[in-house]
Amino acid sequence: MELLATLAIGYSFGSLSPAALISKLKKKNLREHGTGNLGASNTLLVFGKALGVFVMVFDILKAFFAAKLAELLFPKLAFSGLIAGFAAIVGHNFPFYLHFKGGKGLAAFGGTVLYCNPLLFLGLLLFGLLLMFIFNYSVVMPMSAGILFPILVYLQSGNGWEAAVAALSSLMIIIMHWSNIEKAKKRTDVPIREFVTKKLFRKN
Repeated sequence: MELLATLAIGYSFGSLSPAALISKLKKKNLREHGTGNLGASNTLLVFGKALGVFVMVFDILKAFFAAKLAELLFPKLAFSGLIAGFAAIVGHNFPFYLHFKGGKGLAAFGGTVLYCNPLLFLGLLLFGLLLMFIFNYSVVMPMSAGILFPILVYLQSGNGWEAAVAALSSLMIIIMHWSNIEKAKKRTDVPIREFVTKKLFRKN
């Protein structure tokens, strides 16, 4: 029962979609514009920096607080926080009230990493940003973070089961961003340096 409750908490928090709310208020369906995803990146693309940052922070914090709440409510359930974080990513990607069409979960994944270890979150973020600018494609951030997260969790805790639970979140992120690898290969994805120049360093 505790496991089911933990999954329900994570999924419920994760399914909260500020991007969908903004889309409704702006009367412009994000699923029909930009990348077609209900997430921070597409909000930034379609509605500008301020709303994009708001959605990103919200999506990070919803997974973080879901994990914290699960840990508080179910301290005897092993890795309850990581389980709730994984469920939050699933809820973000597949919200039931939006016909299971959400975002790709990177910010929610970040919230799960933040819950696990703030320094780990910062390290993966900076390393991912560095790789993005070196390779000039955004897909290297979720892929590098997804691969490294369970490895670093294991190195931090020495617990293989904890690393395995962390790997569930990583696997979700890798699967959701796999199509971006094909876009990068075909050069149909927007190069990150061009994206930064046009979207981040211009007026909304």
